[in-house]
Amino acid sequence: MRATTHGVIIMDNILLGAFIYLMASVIAVPVAKRLGLGSVLGYLIAGIVIGPVAGLVGSEATDIQHFAEFGVVMMLFIVGLELEPRSLWAMRHKLLGLGGLQVLLSVSLISGAAWLLGLDWRTALAVGMVFSLSSTAIVLQTLNEKSLMNTEGGKSSFSVLLFQDIAVIPMLAIIPLLALPGVTGGGGDHASESASAAFLENLEAWQTALLTIGAVALVVVGGYYLSRPVFRYIARSQLREMFTAVALLLVVGIALLMNVVGLSPALGTFLAGVVLATSEYRHELESDIEPFKGLLLGLFFVTVGAGVDFSVLSQNLGVVLGVTVGVMLVKAAVLYVLALLFGIKGSNRWLLFLGLAQAGEFGFVLISVCVQSAAIPVELSKILLLVIALSMMLTPGLFIFFERVIQPRMVNAQSRDSDEITEKGTIIIAGHGRFGQVINRLLLSNGYKTVVLDLHAEMVENMRVFGVQSFYGDASRPDLLHAAGLPEAEMLVVALDSQEDALKLISHARREHPHLHIIARAYDRRHVYKLYQLGTNDIVRETFDSALRAGRYALEAMGMHPVESERAATLFADEELKGIRKLAEVYDPDVPVAQNKEYVRLAKEIQATLDKAMMGKSRVRHDRSEEGWRPPGNTVLDEDAGST
Repeated sequence: MRATTHGVIIMDNILLGAFIYLMASVIAVPVAKRLGLGSVLGYLIAGIVIGPVAGLVGSEATDIQHFAEFGVVMMLFIVGLELEPRSLWAMRHKLLGLGGLQVLLSVSLISGAAWLLGLDWRTALAVGMVFSLSSTAIVLQTLNEKSLMNTEGGKSSFSVLLFQDIAVIPMLAIIPLLALPGVTGGGGDHASESASAAFLENLEAWQTALLTIGAVALVVVGGYYLSRPVFRYIARSQLREMFTAVALLLVVGIALLMNVVGLSPALGTFLAGVVLATSEYRHELESDIEPFKGLLLGLFFVTVGAGVDFSVLSQNLGVVLGVTVGVMLVKAAVLYVLALLFGIKGSNRWLLFLGLAQAGEFGFVLISVCVQSAAIPVELSKILLLVIALSMMLTPGLFIFFERVIQPRMVNAQSRDSDEITEKGTIIIAGHGRFGQVINRLLLSNGYKTVVLDLHAEMVENMRVFGVQSFYGDASRPDLLHAAGLPEAEMLVVALDSQEDALKLISHARREHPHLHIIARAYDRRHVYKLYQLGTNDIVRETFDSALRAGRYALEAMGMHPVESERAATLFADEELKGIRKLAEVYDPDVPVAQNKEYVRLAKEIQATLDKAMMGKSRVRHDRSEEGWRPPGNTVLDEDAGST
């Protein structure tokens, strides 16, 4: 009976703790989002309120944090699902170059500064490695929330974060070699990590290497060949919860395998996600894992806020603030220089060095290992933990600063130089307003690669947010056209607002590329004539198609059958097109239309031909009570209409 009572008490404590964490999140996060602060800052504030401020949670927040770190593992698995191996290979230069240099320079500068401040070189090196890492959880979560993931700055940030996750592996191997003489290691919060280390210590170097390679090979080969039959078998059961269970089993199993062989669980699950990115079950896996990922990440941020030790902070306020600002400035400076070196411009450069200036959640893990390995004294570790937490809490504010101050200024800088065009496509689209963007979306959705040129900086920035390849510049400039691939292009779509710029562009393109297929938007008939005279293949008048559709509706409203109205509209459009082509041959922009006798004669002849064609076709009107009549606009036959 006593055991039962004890179990009830434990259950009550678990339920009470869960209720407190969930209640704090439910209250704080929507309020933070409403105020434009973002969900991450909302979680951090919730943690501070229930932890240091109200004292509703205590030391168990650290244990929960270790569990909630699994949200980062799930997040990288989902990121991997959205990346095909080809995409990963395409980003290899930034992954190794930008990411590698960021870690190397940050470790060097921070370690050097720590050594100059009086720390032992071993401790200084450990501190440098801890602070060189950024917060994968906060940055990726915020980039996705603000639709910045597909921008150049977002992709560069992801490359750096991915390399940092890879760099954790050698760091974990180096830290035990930095033990200070006469310093006793701390307690083991990460029991599984110490167990893994003990297991690997009993192996020879070649055995460890072979085991590591085997684990990675198992993830790659198993993910590619074994996952599909398993998922297919589970799918036949038609039990959604079983598919969710298998998805969780996959992620947990890979994380456990990576942990046993001493590799980063996040890296292992990311690799598995990349392997499964081409699987037909990719979207199913993503939808099943996403809720767990979001909940665990939110819990992780709450525990970071709850873990802030205000007593240590008050005693070392100046030191903590100074180190926090110093670390963020050093990392921002390194990222700024690397952005210049790698040609990252404008708002993307700001996004990179503001977004990654903080320390990261893997720093908590490394500090724990450093304390266990006697590389960092326990008292110093408490200050370092506060620095990591404080820098993470400042990051949402930096993103808000970027979104509200930096980005609008960059967007409004209309007088900036033209972008360096680094991509070429088979189709060049000049102008991406309301007209051009519909064409571009249709082409992209059908698998064609386009290069967009637009003279509106705000439009270009907005397109990049949504992952549309676009460049700022005057499309009528020959040098920009050639940089975009005009000599190799198969098609040019001209959707510029300026008629003169459009004519100038088409004239140059046709002269340089006689066989290029050109599609252009026209403002009116006169513009159409000029475009035809320059050799434009297809011309679309701005309002013609919409007016033609309105005419169809008018015919149907007057009693014409929808099928007949469609035929009438098609015949009218065909005859109109033939007539315009003929009129374009005699149109002279220097002679008023009324004084151009040949134009007037031909126009009357074309109108007579059009009237004859329209009157000669069968125009059958139907009464609304007739069987088979469909209401105006309804083009789908209802086979059951006669039975009702």
